[in-house]
Amino acid sequence: MSLGLVDAEALAALHDRINICTSCRLHETRTRAVPGDGPVTARIMAVGEAPGENEDRTGRPFVGAAGQLLTRLLQSIGLDRQDIYICNVLKCRPPGNRDPEPDEVSSCAHFLDEQVALIRPDVILLLGRHAVGRLLPGMPGISRIHGQRVRRGDRLYVPLFHPAAALHNASLLRTLEEDMQRVRGYLD
Repeated sequence: MSLGLVDAEALAALHDRINICTSCRLHETRTRAVPGDGPVTARIMAVGEAPGENEDRTGRPFVGAAGQLLTRLLQSIGLDRQDIYICNVLKCRPPGNRDPEPDEVSSCAHFLDEQVALIRPDVILLLGRHAVGRLLPGMPGISRIHGQRVRRGDRLYVPLFHPAAALHNASLLRTLEEDMQRVRGYLD
């Protein structure tokens, strides 16, 4: 059995565990958990904050307006969304799309850690402050470090504004587009 097949089976088992998780109160209000989406062999991983309404309904990450923007941004630098593993810090939608609570982030932390360990991406795009806070604790805020490279061991992290924030603020959209062009340079 090849290592890729073993990893794919392990990722599928992890997704199954996420789908039945009851570790925090968010399972009480979710329609569906949203484990993640993409190949186990992905070189690039994108980590957002939490599922929204569309994601809660479909069980897939970044399928609403923010997801459409993310897909366009990836395409603008020659990346196909199908080649990227996409997930969130939280695996269930917070009611009213509110910010994640620290205990919720803590409850989901091991899932994200396992995803990173199984995917073994070279680059992780951190979409928004909650992804930055979870995977790069102690770093300055997103408004100070967006678009910059942060190396930890063999892995490159790139903090970016969340696509949902850019949909509500035209200046953030321009900044996010410029930062994505920087990502292209980091990948070369």
